[in-house]
Amino acid sequence: MYAVVGCNECANMWLVTDPETSETAKCSRCGKTHRTAKLKRFFESEDRAAAREARSALLAKKRGDSASFAEVDHVSELEAAVEDAGIDDREYLESAGIDADAVDEAASRAEGGGGGSRSRTEVVRDAVKGVDDPTESAVVERAAADGVPADAAREILTRLARRGEVTESNGRYRVL
Repeated sequence: MYAVVGCNECANMWLVTDPETSETAKCSRCGKTHRTAKLKRFFESEDRAAAREARSALLAKKRGDSASFAEVDHVSELEAAVEDAGIDDREYLESAGIDADAVDEAASRAEGGGGGSRSRTEVVRDAVKGVDDPTESAVVERAAADGVPADAAREILTRLARRGEVTESNGRYRVL
């Protein structure tokens, strides 16, 4: 179960996973800890994508952009359009004379795919969750302490934000 909830201090809206079983939820913008039972629930769904879409619609309405938002396709349709556009990575690499299988193996090694260690992406995601003030510099510093080079941590953080796995608001990141 997912719920779109709002902070009564800063008016931030975010997704809460399992609102029925979670006792508290922390606002990603101002850091206030709320009792989950007392949070206003604007939308609830078993589907995470539906909850994300509802949050987006609520934010657009709040900013007076409902008409613009209505013109944009659902995120799942946009993701499908992106997948269908252009050539895929494998086809691109092979057309450039690069062995795509070797690239896959190198990427797996670079992200820690071999052995029992965490991947760089997991380290960065955990850093976002683990620091008290999840600014870019704090997340990069924490990830660097866990073995991810600073430049790679910044790139991974940007990639996670682009994919919608983390969000940035007022210079603070949080995992969705």
